Amino acid sequence: MLDKPFRIAVDAMGGDLGPRATIPASIEFANLHPSVHLRLYGDPFALAGLKLPSNISLQESSSVISMDESPSNALRNKLDSSMALALASLAEEVPFDACVSSGNTGALMAIGRHFLGTFQHLKRPAICKAIPTITGHSYMLDLGANATADASLLVNFALMGSALCEEIDEIRRPTVALLNIGIENSKGNNLIKEAHEILSQNRQLNYAGFIEGDSIYSGDVNVIVCDGFVGNVALKVSEGVAKMALSQLQGAFHQNLYGRLLGQIARPLLRKWHKQFEPARYNGACFLGLNGCVVKSHGAADERSFLYALELARDMSAKRLIGRLTEQCANQLIE
Repeated sequence: MLDKPFRIAVDAMGGDLGPRATIPASIEFANLHPSVHLRLYGDPFALAGLKLPSNISLQESSSVISMDESPSNALRNKLDSSMALALASLAEEVPFDACVSSGNTGALMAIGRHFLGTFQHLKRPAICKAIPTITGHSYMLDLGANATADASLLVNFALMGSALCEEIDEIRRPTVALLNIGIENSKGNNLIKEAHEILSQNRQLNYAGFIEGDSIYSGDVNVIVCDGFVGNVALKVSEGVAKMALSQLQGAFHQNLYGRLLGQIARPLLRKWHKQFEPARYNGACFLGLNGCVVKSHGAADERSFLYALELARDMSAKRLIGRLTEQCANQLIE
C-alpha cells in the first residue's frame, strides 16, 4: 500500500548532533516512504554534496538557532534560520503537512506561535508525548514548553490531552489525572487545588483526580497533566533511572561466570524489556495546541531516534490529527 503524498519540513540543523542525525535519518525515512516528500532546511555547507533520494529536496538557511539561545532573540533575529523556515512552511499558501525539529524547545514554541497561532482561547501550547506503561502507554503533558502554568492552562491541557487520546487510541472518555505530591484533596499547592476544583466540575472530561509520581508508568490513567517544569524533570529523572538500571544489570552480568550465565538466560527477557521501554521508540512529541503539526524530537536524538520522530509526523499527518483536534476542542477550551 503506497503512502499518501505528505510533505514534511525538517530542521536539519537542530539538536546536539544536527545533520549527523537528521540527514541519515531523513534518507532512511525517504527510502521507506517514497511518496512522502521531505524538504531539509539547513546550512548550505552542511547540505552540500549529499546524494539524496528523489523525494528529498533542500533549502538553504542563513542562520542556525543554538540550543542555548533565548527564544526572544530567536524570534527577533533568526526568522531566516533552518528552524524558522521549516516552521514557516506550515503557513505557506500550499502548506506542508508537518515540521520536525530537534532544536531549541523555547525557540520552536515561540516561532511556532508566531507563524501558526494557537487553538481558540489557548494562551500557550503544551509538549505532549506517549510514555510507556505496564499496560501499554499513556499521554503526558506538558513536558517542557511552559515552566509555569496557571489553573486554566492546566485545565486546557487536560481537555487537549483527552481529545488527543480519543483521536489516536479511539478510547471513549479517557481517564485524566493531575500529577501531584499526593492523591488526597488536601495535598498540593493552591494552583493545583484550583485546577483540581475546576476539573472536578467539568462534565466533558473523565477526570480521575490526582496521581503521584510513582504511578506515572502504571497505566492507571490515559492522560497525565502537569506544568512543563514538573513534567520535564519527571521525564528526565525517569530516563536517568532507566539508564542506570540497564547499566547496573549489564555490569552484574559481566562480573563473573555465574553472572554471564545468568545474563544468557535473562537475555530474551531483557531484549523484550528494552524493546518495550527503549527511549528511542518514544522519541517525538507534538506541540499540542499549535495550528499546525509540529513534532519536537529530543535534543540528544541520534539517527534512529530522529527516524521515530519523522514517523510520528507522518502518522499525525495521515490521521489529519491537528484538524480533528481543532474541531473537537472548539468551544471546549477555557480562557
